[in-house]
Amino acid sequence: MVRDKVTVATRTLEWKCGESRVDSKRLYYGRFILSPLMKGQADTIGIAMRRALLGEIEGTCITRAKSEKIPHEYSTIVGIQESVHEILMNLKEIVLRSNLYGTYDASICVKGPRYITAQDIILPPSVEIVDNTQYIATLIEPIDFCIGLQIERNRGYRIKTLNNFQDGNYPIDAIFMPVRNANYSIHYYGNEKQEILLLEIWTNGSLTPKEALREASQNLIELFIPFLHVEEDNLHLEDNQHKVTLPILTLHPRLTKRRKNKEKIAFKYIFIDQSELSPRIYNCLKSSNIHTLLDFLNKSQEDLMKIEHFRIEDIKQIWGILEKDFEIEF
Repeated sequence: MVRDKVTVATRTLEWKCGESRVDSKRLYYGRFILSPLMKGQADTIGIAMRRALLGEIEGTCITRAKSEKIPHEYSTIVGIQESVHEILMNLKEIVLRSNLYGTYDASICVKGPRYITAQDIILPPSVEIVDNTQYIATLIEPIDFCIGLQIERNRGYRIKTLNNFQDGNYPIDAIFMPVRNANYSIHYYGNEKQEILLLEIWTNGSLTPKEALREASQNLIELFIPFLHVEEDNLHLEDNQHKVTLPILTLHPRLTKRRKNKEKIAFKYIFIDQSELSPRIYNCLKSSNIHTLLDFLNKSQEDLMKIEHFRIEDIKQIWGILEKDFEIEF
């Protein structure tokens, strides 16, 4: 079991690997736990990590097959049990491991009768096959079978199009993603004031779940690094449009008291999904582009009552939640 601790403000976050197993050569599973988190933070981290795991990690796969002897993708070849299309689908499933960047050539050249598996692929250096037993085709007659392959490293996926077809070149749907699936769940404790994030990761074997988690985290950090280097002087605009002045709150006369304490809480950084709103109220606010507490407080009662399916009881309920969760006194 792996544990690590990170100090954030006055809290110490601890993460650990709750479970790790290998179901097969092409299916690894890992479950990770992060706690303690403040209310709303588990959802923020879970959403970001899941998207990074599925979309930001690079992988290597076969993207094209080349043979001048194949007339078209849906043809059959005498002496081969599968059609060309079936062979391409089997090549699509081959799992590779590599740190190479760019496009590289590989090949298969065998003589039948025999089974063709992943171990028959002649690869460039630094490219490995995760599962040598992956099936490709069966030669049922003593024929020579030679085909060229193109290997590429990228992220996400790429669907073949008709424009990609050339004489003797057959593109293959490319699924570069090493992470096959990622889920997260949130659990509460401490009178539901703190959260635990559970993150489940399944990979294809080219990366372990722990390696995938580390790479996804690193990629997220790199995406945000530019914001850490923004100079304050560079933010000044001639027309001062970057300055945000809190307008007069018009929701209710009692809110004028809140203006005296506006420096104590950054209204614009408190999102409505951090409150325990019912799905109906939440959807009503979102449909009217009310995303933060500032958006809500800047609306008059008349504006709110124009929202479809929104009632005066809903406003009172939101006041109660704000008093409870954010200690706002109306």
